[in-house]
Amino acid sequence: MKLNKKQAEEEIKNFFEDIKNKTPAQIRKLKRLAMHHKIRLGEKRKLFCKYCYSPRLKVVRITGKIKTIKCESCDKLMRWKIK
Repeated sequence: MKLNKKQAEEEIKNFFEDIKNKTPAQIRKLKRLAMHHKIRLGEKRKLFCKYCYSPRLKVVRITGKIKTIKCESCDKLMRWKIK
């Protein structure tokens, strides 16, 4: 079934309501859908690991305006600016 851009945006919105119960394969598939339709994920991209797509993230430290996040699956560190 092909989706138009509006339907894809709705599917992405519904997907992120329950992100903690999703598998990395499902997240990878949804990210590909967003890229195909040129939909920006924005702040939603911080809800999963950018390396293994796992939703299991943990805050390690906050230093100044930088938040360091650690993935519990692959042990990679990600650093994000705090607004």
